[in-house]
Amino acid sequence: MIRRREFITLLGGAAAACMLPAQAQQLQLRRIGALVTANPEPFWSEFRAGLRAHGYTEGQNIAFEFRSAGGKLALLRDLAGELVRLKVDVLVAFSTPAVTAARQATTEIPIVMYAGDPVGTGLISSLARPGGNITGMSATTAENGAKTLELIREVLPSARRVAVLANAPDPFSIPFAQQIEDGGRTLGIAIETIKIRSADDLDAAFARMEKEQSDAVIVQPSLPRDRVLDLALTHRLPAVGANRLLPQEGGLMSYSANQNDAIRRVASYVDRILNGAKPADLPVEQPTRYELVVNLKTARALGLTVPPTLLARADEVIE
Repeated sequence: MIRRREFITLLGGAAAACMLPAQAQQLQLRRIGALVTANPEPFWSEFRAGLRAHGYTEGQNIAFEFRSAGGKLALLRDLAGELVRLKVDVLVAFSTPAVTAARQATTEIPIVMYAGDPVGTGLISSLARPGGNITGMSATTAENGAKTLELIREVLPSARRVAVLANAPDPFSIPFAQQIEDGGRTLGIAIETIKIRSADDLDAAFARMEKEQSDAVIVQPSLPRDRVLDLALTHRLPAVGANRLLPQEGGLMSYSANQNDAIRRVASYVDRILNGAKPADLPVEQPTRYELVVNLKTARALGLTVPPTLLARADEVIE
């Protein structure tokens, strides 16, 4: 017969044994791979902040493997392969080229994306049922093409010809240019799409815009901004885009999804996947918040007057 004290001791030992696997699971360090095309900000800071809000602490229950191609799209495939070999638990890819490289590298590791028009570029089957191992956020950059043209018309009512500077190696360049061309037909603006394959093509591209008397240029987000903006100012051409970094670094204005909000939503997808959700079962979300950023200093340098009504609507005005 087991005495009461012995029974309690055995019961306590059994309970402790049952707790050990749960404690081990709780303390398990999950590894997140992050792949970006170029400048990691604001992705890096906002993404980590988003995970902290879900209870993750770097070095305690989560670790990061971060890779940036530094603007060189050709490096993305090798970087994605490196993250896959490290056997990360989730691979986060920021921008269409990065997601494309991640998809080529693995069909098993869950991929959480932030990319433009993932259906149009063939990354997923549909927003509601992405299928496969990819889910996340659609940036809706292409769908904003007509809105971007409307903003150009507000600043330049006489605008009749707009150039689109597209990044040919980026799969997103096709829907990006197509949406703007469709918007141009609706608004009566002639659209000249110029696709470049490397930074070496930029000088010729801007010379062509000057020859064709383009009134403005819409810049695809994955292009190297520094060189593009230098040439835009040299040719006195208003540069507009779908990334707030463009006006912050000297472009005229941008209209895009609120990136900070979208990146934090990406972090919530990672949390759900780490807690057992399957990417194929998580519908891809579209942004609900958009922002307009205007660089008034650049407008003055170009001799442009930005209407007070547009400035009143802007989320940020750079003086």
